[in-house]
Amino acid sequence: MAAWFAILMRGLWLLVSVAIGCAAAYAAPAQIPGAEAVYATAPPRLLQIRTLVAGAGQQTSYGSAFLVSADGLAITNYHVVSQVVLEPKTYRLEYTAADGTHGEVHLLGVDLPDDLAIVRIDKHDAPFFTFDPAAIHGDVPKGERLYAMGNPLELGFTIVEGTYNGLVEHSYIDRIHFTGALNPGMSGGPAVTPDGAVVGINVATRRGGQLVSFLVPARFAEALLRRVREVKETPDLRAEIGRQIAATRKSLYRSLREQGFRSVALGPYRGAETDAPWFNCWAQTNAGVAPKPRFAMNSTSCNSETSLFVASDLNTGNIQISHSYVSSTELNEFQFATYLAQLSQPRLVGGGPYRKWYTPERCREDFVGSASAPDRPSLRVLWCAQAYREFDDLYDVVLVAVTQDNGSEALVSRLSMQAVGYDDAMDIGRRFLDAVRVGK
Repeated sequence: MAAWFAILMRGLWLLVSVAIGCAAAYAAPAQIPGAEAVYATAPPRLLQIRTLVAGAGQQTSYGSAFLVSADGLAITNYHVVSQVVLEPKTYRLEYTAADGTHGEVHLLGVDLPDDLAIVRIDKHDAPFFTFDPAAIHGDVPKGERLYAMGNPLELGFTIVEGTYNGLVEHSYIDRIHFTGALNPGMSGGPAVTPDGAVVGINVATRRGGQLVSFLVPARFAEALLRRVREVKETPDLRAEIGRQIAATRKSLYRSLREQGFRSVALGPYRGAETDAPWFNCWAQTNAGVAPKPRFAMNSTSCNSETSLFVASDLNTGNIQISHSYVSSTELNEFQFATYLAQLSQPRLVGGGPYRKWYTPERCREDFVGSASAPDRPSLRVLWCAQAYREFDDLYDVVLVAVTQDNGSEALVSRLSMQAVGYDDAMDIGRRFLDAVRVGK
């Protein structure tokens, strides 16, 4: 009995030893540098950028930046330095480093569509960040651990751990989806791999979401850095902003034309929607409204979400396509026509504080019909436009079409285009109107 017990105990001991050995082997992989290791070398390469009123010396905004060369070149967001780009005589820039040193900041170049800027500071032979080669070539695997850094709410330089989720899907502008908490003041800071190489630049967070943030891909910053190094003289950055808006919006509207419009049914009518994958579309109805309304309305609205930040009081570049099929349940024809007139107001934004950016809107209203095409109803068409004061040959345009073939039902179709050229607006507007039909 004692012999059997001894054999059993030796077997159990061997089993436990093997299990412990396996657990020890499993629990001791090669160590991956954590936030502490990444941040240990980061502070000398991080900056806070402040915009100050030149005459008063008091700050109006702040953000983050990071060094990318030994001769004092640094990357930040365009929106961090936009006041100085647009009003260089009113504002100036100043940096503060983690060691408390501070000094002037000189703007060298901007990339408006990608919300980037290159600046130079008076630091030399300081350590700097490098770009991750995999990020430059688009080969970063989803799930990669990233560390975003910056100076949130002026609380001091901070590191935030998060996850790389690839590029945002169905977006016209490339942005990295970063699962991490970015906060105001971190804009322009770097998001790096565990090895400390830059994958993206902090740019925005989704309000109303949980840890849904966005980074500008590093390849855009690397390209801007190369362009700045190749140019011997700093360009007129205010004029450059106008050129970049015009070029990027020209490309946007060319892409919209190439994607084309598809015909969609709305009650007995048909209207135009786009096949472009970077539109988000939603539907709405008043069927469940209480008390019950005197008309029925089903609406769709598609928004491109292609807005560009130009200034704190100017975001431009969106496209919106909407349709509302309205039918009377208790309204007489006069009441129904009155409601349609209210629904078809152009709604261009150009008054009040926006007068510094826009000329007064000009509108034209007309009736359009085609006797040779019975499936094309008569339309009351409103066309309104306003020009940009600062940027030549760019307009905000809204086109509204209301069917006129029935006194108790109608389709109200609306096309809104921001920062569009005249030729693009005319061509796309004609296609939009041509798509309004009656019948299946």
